Amino acid sequence: MVLFPNAKINIGLNIIRKRDDGYHDLETVYYPIGLRDGLEFIENRVKKINLSSSGIQLELDLEQNIVVKAYRLLAADYPLPGLDIHIHKAIPFGAGLGGGSSDAAFMLKGINTYFDLGLTVIQLTDYALQLGADCPFFIENKPAFASGAGEILRNIDLSLKGYWLILLKPPRSVATKEAFARITPSTPIFHLSDSIQKPVENWMELIQNDFEPSVFSAFPEIAQLKSLFISRGAIYSAMSGSGSSVLGLFNHDPGFESSDFPFGYFIWKETI
Repeated sequence: MVLFPNAKINIGLNIIRKRDDGYHDLETVYYPIGLRDGLEFIENRVKKINLSSSGIQLELDLEQNIVVKAYRLLAADYPLPGLDIHIHKAIPFGAGLGGGSSDAAFMLKGINTYFDLGLTVIQLTDYALQLGADCPFFIENKPAFASGAGEILRNIDLSLKGYWLILLKPPRSVATKEAFARITPSTPIFHLSDSIQKPVENWMELIQNDFEPSVFSAFPEIAQLKSLFISRGAIYSAMSGSGSSVLGLFNHDPGFESSDFPFGYFIWKETI
C-alpha cells in the first residue's frame, strides 16, 4: 500500500500555562498543506518489520521510528503480519511541520484500511494520541483549532484557497523540547479562536507565535526569514510551530526560488 502523508502548518501558537504533568496548555490552528512524504508497506513472510528509507536521511533505529511504533500499537491488539516499510522523507525534521506525526497517523489509517480492521475515526484518534500530541490531527486531516497539549481538536471552517504559501527553513533545526524550555507561558491578548475568523489581512496584528521571541533571539537567521517575507509583501508571516521553518502567505507569487538561498536552505512553494 502506498500513502502520501502531508505536512501541516501552525497558524498562531499561544502557550498558556505549564501543567503539573509537565506538558503545556496551548492553542493553535493546524492547517494541512501539500508538502508530502511517501510511505509504502507490503506484507512479508518472515513475520518481522523491515524498514528502509530514501530522501532526507532518516535514522533507522527500528523501534524508535514513529511509523514502527504505530504498527506496534495496532499489532498489540490485532493479528498483523510482518511488513516491509519504506519511507521517502521530503518533509524536513525540526521544522514545525509535523512530518513524523503525519507518517505515523497515515500508517495507522493505512493498516486499518488494508487489513480491514474496521476502526472508527475516534478509535484511530485514540491510537494516534499515544504517539504524539499532534498525531490526532492527521487522522481527519482538516483545518482544526487545537487546545490542551494540541490533542483537543475542533474542526473549523477555514480556507486559504487562492493564496501563495512559501515555507523557508534554514539548515538549523529547533528541537521542540528546547523551544519549550525557553518559553514563558502567558494569557494571550487576543484569543486565537476569535482572531482566526478575521480576514487574513488582519492576522499579523492579531495572531502570534509565542515561540518566536526566544527562538529568534537564539537563532537570528530564522528571524531574518520572517523579515524577508514581510519585505516581499507577505500578508501574514510567522514561524510554524516551534520552528525552525517560517511561513509566508501572499496574494501573489513572490518569486522565491531555491537558487535565491544558500546551500542547505529548504524551500517549499504552493498555491493552496
